[in-house]
Amino acid sequence: MQFDTLIIGGGAAGLSCALILGSGLSKPFAKGKNVAIITHQKSSHLQNALFNNVLGLQPGTLGKDLLNEGKQQLTSLYPEVLQIDNEKAQEIRETKTGFEVTTNKNTYTTTRVVVAVGYTNLLFIKGLEQFIKPHPKAAIEKDRIWLENTDHLIKENLYVAGTLAGWRSQFAIASGSGAHVGTDILTLWNNGKHTKVHDKA
Repeated sequence: MQFDTLIIGGGAAGLSCALILGSGLSKPFAKGKNVAIITHQKSSHLQNALFNNVLGLQPGTLGKDLLNEGKQQLTSLYPEVLQIDNEKAQEIRETKTGFEVTTNKNTYTTTRVVVAVGYTNLLFIKGLEQFIKPHPKAAIEKDRIWLENTDHLIKENLYVAGTLAGWRSQFAIASGSGAHVGTDILTLWNNGKHTKVHDKA
């Protein structure tokens, strides 16, 4: 199956991006577009997180619960966004028409990719090596990395979101980064007209 956009990572940034894109799929400019997300979460920093300082979240919310709730929210609101569970991305290869993403189980073809995994130096996705640099907003001793980008764009149709895009490790920042990428892709779908989706009653 050929995707328009494939998101790698089911943490704050990846799920936020998927929700934004899902909310836009019903718009006329998105006709024929399809989106998938590889919802791998085991390495997400949210697994051990506790939230007291995030707007809209009940103090004491656990990150592991938020991860599960995020997947459920995506399923409930935008079931047309395909969630690929129990797979981990291993390689991104550029093709003439986009990219091939190989996991431990399958290979997917897609026009564009959003990389939204954590910012540790344990990133083992082949094809990204040339973009890896020391993280500009993390303590040196933590040995964190980022994928060098300009406004979330690594190269044409290859995006990065969240801490791996160079942002600090805060839930609200990572979520906003994923939403930012989502609206950039909506804008592409809408022929360059700046686009966002607001929910209204």
